[in-house]
Amino acid sequence: MTRHPISPDNADLFRGWIATRGGIALWKSINLSNPAASWLTPAKTSDGQPTPRPNWQADTQPAKVFTSESELSVSLDREVKRFRVAIRRSSNGLMMKVTDAGSAKIRREVEKAGAGAYHVFDYGTQEAVIFAQDRTVPLEEWHP
Repeated sequence: MTRHPISPDNADLFRGWIATRGGIALWKSINLSNPAASWLTPAKTSDGQPTPRPNWQADTQPAKVFTSESELSVSLDREVKRFRVAIRRSSNGLMMKVTDAGSAKIRREVEKAGAGAYHVFDYGTQEAVIFAQDRTVPLEEWHP
């Protein structure tokens, strides 16, 4: 059985949602400019109603609802690489974006780091930070 990975920072929150909010809803992106995005929310609001989609990019219904800790694993990740990337102003001039060459380098490095790898942007140093999954622990066995 494949378990959905979660971060250690969210483990206790997600345990609470399973116990009190009907589980955890996984929402997939319908935004063609952001196809890999996903969001996790409680399955139900605090008054027991189904949680509405988290934003306009999310599909109208959750792709899956996790109702048991056995469906999740805590992903313990390690930093693989860190490098400076160039940024530019967006076309409307309101945002800063990574250049096309920087984006291509980030994609290459994430792919090279293996399955489950991802990047975050360190705004303080203007660096892309690549993380890879080091190991996973089933949520029901996780104790920080």
